[in-house]
Parts: sequence; C-alpha cells; structure tokens
Amino acid sequence: MVDFMASLQSFRAQLTRLRRLSQPYFLPYTESNAWQFALLLLSLLFCVAATVLGLVSGLMAFLGAIWPQVTAQYLGGVQGAITSLWTRPIIEMLSWGQLTILIFPAAAVIAVIAVERVGRGFPVKAWLYFPSIVLALGILAFWYVQGVFYSLGLMGRTAAIASLSWLIDPFNQMWSSSIQDLSPWMNSLGFGLLCWGQFILLLFAFGLGCFITFRSRLRQRRWIPWLMLGVIILMLLSVNGINAGITFIARDLTNALIERNPEASYRNLWVYGICFMAALPIRTLQYYLTAKLSLVWRDWLTKSLISDYLKDRAYYILNPNEGSGGDVDNPDQRMADDTKDFTKEALKFTLDIFDSILSFSLNIAILWSISGELTLALLGYALIISTVMIFAGRKLVAINSSQLRYEADFRYGLVHVRNNAESIAFYSGEPEESREVRRRLGTVIKNFDLLIIWESLLRMLQRSGIYASNFIPYLILISPILAGEMDYGSFAQANVAYNLVEGSLFFIVYNIESLARFSASVGRLEGFQSNISHVDREEYRDFFSEVTPANSIVLKGAAVKTPFADRLLTKDLNLSISSGQRLLVVGPSGCGKTSLLRVISGLWASPTGQVSTPVVGDLLFIPQRPYMTLGSLREQLCYPLDCDRFSDEHLQAVLKKVQLQSVLDRYPSFDVKQDWPRLLSLGEQQRLAFARLLLNAPKVVVLDEATSALDVGTERYLYQLLVEREMSVVSVGHRPTLREYHDTVLELDGKGGWRLLPAAGYEFGRV
Repeated sequence: MVDFMASLQSFRAQLTRLRRLSQPYFLPYTESNAWQFALLLLSLLFCVAATVLGLVSGLMAFLGAIWPQVTAQYLGGVQGAITSLWTRPIIEMLSWGQLTILIFPAAAVIAVIAVERVGRGFPVKAWLYFPSIVLALGILAFWYVQGVFYSLGLMGRTAAIASLSWLIDPFNQMWSSSIQDLSPWMNSLGFGLLCWGQFILLLFAFGLGCFITFRSRLRQRRWIPWLMLGVIILMLLSVNGINAGITFIARDLTNALIERNPEASYRNLWVYGICFMAALPIRTLQYYLTAKLSLVWRDWLTKSLISDYLKDRAYYILNPNEGSGGDVDNPDQRMADDTKDFTKEALKFTLDIFDSILSFSLNIAILWSISGELTLALLGYALIISTVMIFAGRKLVAINSSQLRYEADFRYGLVHVRNNAESIAFYSGEPEESREVRRRLGTVIKNFDLLIIWESLLRMLQRSGIYASNFIPYLILISPILAGEMDYGSFAQANVAYNLVEGSLFFIVYNIESLARFSASVGRLEGFQSNISHVDREEYRDFFSEVTPANSIVLKGAAVKTPFADRLLTKDLNLSISSGQRLLVVGPSGCGKTSLLRVISGLWASPTGQVSTPVVGDLLFIPQRPYMTLGSLREQLCYPLDCDRFSDEHLQAVLKKVQLQSVLDRYPSFDVKQDWPRLLSLGEQQRLAFARLLLNAPKVVVLDEATSALDVGTERYLYQLLVEREMSVVSVGHRPTLREYHDTVLELDGKGGWRLLPAAGYEFGRV
C-alpha cells in the first residue's frame, strides 16, 4: 500500500508538471485554476458531442428525405440509432450492467483521489478495505443517478397532470382514467428531458455557457487552440462512430457469407466502402490539424520560454559561472528540442487517450451486449497487464531522463570544439579534445545500452501480454458457439469490438516506451520553466544590485562577494567617480577586479553599503573578448540600439575613426551576415567594440582589459577618443602604459583590502 501511495503521489506530481507546461497556452496559469482548465476541457467535449449529434441527425434527415429507400436499406441501423437517441429515455437504453460499467470507473477514480488526499500515511492493512470503499462509492453513485432520472421523470408526469387538470370532468370521470388516456403523451413529456439527444443538448448549453463565462480569459487568440482542438475531437468522434458501425457491418457480412446470401454480402461491402471513403479524409485532416496545432503550440511555448529566459537576467543567473546559482544543464537543448518533443507528444498522447476512452465507451457496450463474461475477462486482464507495465516502466523514465542529458552534453562537446577550433589548433590539442568527446560519447553509449536492455525486457512483457490476450475471445466464446447459442456473425462482431476495446485498455502497454521518454522530457522542460520563471524567489532576490540612479559612480561602504560561494573579495569600499574622471583597477589575479566591475554594472549586489551608478544606457561594459552578435555588420556596430538610428555614412565614419577601414574593404555591405568571431581577429573585435561604444555614447565606460590585444599606439589612440568625449572610465588592466590615461588607481590586495592612489607615479607590481 505504501508503494502504491508513493506511485500515486508521483503520478499526481507529474500531472501537475504537465499542467504547468500545457495549460498556459490554452488558459492563463495560476496555482488554483486547475478546475477551470478541466471544466473548459469537459465543456469542449460537451460542445463537440452535441455538434456531432446535430450533424449526424441532420445528415440522416437529409438522406432520408432525398433517398428514403437507399437510406433505409444501407443506413437503416444508423437511422434507427439516431431515432432512439432522440426518442427513447436514457434509463430504457442502458441495462444495469452497462450503467454499472459506465459508473464504476468514475467511482473508482473518486475513491482513489479521496484515499490519496486524506489517506496519506494509511496503515499497511488499508488495502484490505480499499476495494470496499470503491465498491460502496460505485453503488452509491449508481443509485444516485437512478434516483435523479426517476425523480425528473416523476416531476415531468406531475407537471403534465397539473397543467391538464381542466380535461378532467369531476362529475363522471376519474383521475385514473384521464391519466391512462394521456399516458403515452405524459410518458413522452415526463421522460422526454431524459432522452440522450435532449440530455446532450443540455450539456452543449452548459459547455457553451462555460466558454462564454471565461471569454475574458481566452483573449489574445487563446480561443484558436480551443477551436482547433474541438475540430480534432470532432473528427475523432466521427471516426470512432464509424468504427463502432463497422462492428455491425462485420457481423452482418459474416452471417451473409455463411448463409451464402450474395445480395446481403454485397450490400454490406458497399456500406463498408462508404465508411472507408468517409473515414479516410477525416483521419487525414485530423492528422494535419494535430500537427499544425502542435507546431503553433511549440512556437508559443518556445517564445514564452525565451522571453522568460531573457527576462530579469535569468540566463545569467542560471548559467553556471563563478558566483552563479545556476544548475540547469543545456538550456539551449531544452528550448530547441524538448519543446518540440513535448508539444508533439503531449498533443499526441492527449488525443490518443481521448481516442482510447471514446473507443472504449462506444465498443464496451457492444461487447457487453454480446458477452458479459468476455468483457469482464478483458477488463481484469488489462488491469493486471497495465499495472505490471507501469511498475516495470518506472525505471525507464529515469534512464530516459539521463539519456537526454548525456546526448545534450555530447552535442555541446562537439560545439565546443567548433567554437574553439583555432585555439585547439594552436595548442595541437586534438588528442585531448578527442579523449573528452569520446568520454562523453562513451557515457551516451553506456546509458543507451542500459536503455536497450530495459526496453527489451518491457517489450517482452508487452508482446507476451498482447499475444496472450488474442486467445481470450476464443477461450470465452468457444462454448456458446459450439452449443449453438451464438452465431458466427455475433462472434465476428465480438472479435472486432474486443480488439477495439483491447486497443483502448492496452494504451499504456502499447506506449510504455514512448510514455517513459515523454515523462522524462516533461520533467526536464518543466524544471527549466520553473527555474527561469522564479528568478525573483528569495534566494535570488539579492543577486542583482539595487543601484541608485546617478550621473556618476558612488560606492559607500560597499563589499564585493560572490553571490552563492560567499567568498568576500573586497569590503567597506568607498569610491566616487565623477563626470570625466578615469579610474584604473589593478591587483593580483583573482583578487576581484572583474567582480568589482560586475557590482558597478549591476550584475552582482553589494551585501553592505550603497551603490549608485548611471541608469541603463548611460553605462556600457566592454569585456576583454567583446560580444559578437549573430547578425550583420550593421547589427554588430549598433548593438544593443536600433539600427535605424544610424545611416551608412555615420557607420562608415565610426569604423574609420577606430581604424577598421580594412573591414569595410573586405565587406562593403553593412547588411552582410558572417561568422564575425571567426573572421575578425581579437584586435579587430576590440576595435569594433570601441566603434560600438562611440555609437552608444554612454556617460560611463567600464573596460575589462578591453585593449589587451592592441598595440600601445592603437590603445593610446582609442583612450584619447574617450578623453575627448569626457566620458567617465573604469578600467581593469595590467599594462603600465594604462596609467597615463587615468587619474586614480584602485589597488586590490585579494584579501578584502584596498586603497586609492594617484595614477601619476604609481608603480605596477607592488601587489
């Protein structure tokens, strides 16, 4: 029982993850509106069911009016079923056994939820009375439905008698004779509201009312996926209705062949051909719409993840680096591949589950009407096999999750070699890179080998279960056939219905491997979404600096400490850089020079004191290796500003000013897109970063060894450009030549200490 409860809670947690990923596309997500999402899904089913009933009823009425004889001959069964739906009471169309089959699963689900909610920590012996809870709920639900139906019918009869009391002659007629004379009409009135057709119309009105009620939450084109999903479900209903009809065709065709009746045989073949021609375009369009819905859902989900990933600097927090709390591996793979797999598989499994439920609902009644023993045997066998497969497949989920991670790590290793090809070539580091890539590949192969073993074992269980189930109809029905109690047509119909119900009940058995892969991808993608959407949680609240906007840089009692490693680099720092002043930060390697620039730029928070810096746009940071965008030369220069702000002549003048005329000679068009980090040397990239700086025209510039790849003359020239524009400058560097471009030197000792010294006469190498 403990293992069962743990599995149930794990399944519930996985459903919660699935809802967090899937619901926002259809309905804005909150922790407490799961019932609204479920209600809209149920309402959609009601609307679609009523639409199907209306379309089929209209079609049969049209065909009956145009070709009455043909319709009666070839589609008489369908016509009779539609007539029954609109005329016969529900209670007359369902036997006790059929109604119990419909109600018992719902009662079982309710009981399982109740036990899971209030029975956490149940004693081990609870399993002894758990079946009794399910059975009791099933019986209560059955009698409740029966009571509702009969109460409504009694109310209808009473209303009819009350409204027609004027027909009763109080002198020579009795109430009983009046009721007897009006009994057919009153039966129709009393039970008319309980026929399936009118009951489905009431459900349609309820479903439509739900969508109207929530219309304000379905704005921003959220009604489009609901419409597409409704059309897809409409087609599933149509195809399953055709499949249910095929069971009767199989029965009649088999009997006609045994009786050697050519007219009936060809008639049933014609009906089967009509069903096939009707189902083929419906199924094709359903596949197309499913793929299309998956595509637009992927587009929405990927854009949503990208937006959250690039918002509030979540990409920086979650990226593993010094001082980062990020532990999310391969975010690129999760946004590119996992979203594609999730939307495709989520929609596929959802529709397949609905298709299975629908097929089960339509064919279980047919199977029960032929043989109750066969139905119960199939239900029991499916329950046993599915339970075995679920518990056996739990290991497969963890293995698939590891496989996704190892595959992404292997791919990243190859990308790393491509991005650092020149450096590897300079070092002649091919053997080491080969060993690392092969190590990652070995991890992939080793885990995949384990995956193959488990998939083979599960496939053996799967195939043995399926093969054994094929003999159940013969084992159950052989006696009534040999005894002459069942004709061959009924056996053929039972066999077709059995296969359809079996396919529905064995959904987990057939798809256990795909479900394991899907479950793993849901866990990875939902974990990524949860991380990027909660960077404002308490543990990240103090990650970024809450700086005070100012025209200069002012630090009062500030400290520099890595956010998560809690390593104190500098303490009680007091610093002021006014307009036009230039500060040079020096110190031994690892003393916290770049970390100080992160605090000034607002990437890290100071745990003490106050930090005041210019607003975004007035402060620009240039690292040692400048950032090169995936775009054109124009976009490289203007980043992060809008390219339309600058003319080609302006861009040409700026490139010439930073001595990059050679780039213009090689690439005359500003709109050409190239692999700029590979084509431009580091020195050219640093000069291009200064061109970007001149276009952005900030008030404060933060340079982290931004001229390390330049000669002394070019370095002096570029710094002179900053002096001419009276920009405040904060530089990190080790060259003694940098001293002449700065007013003050901030010396860090790497132990938390610091001191400010005049730049004139400062001697490098003191710390």
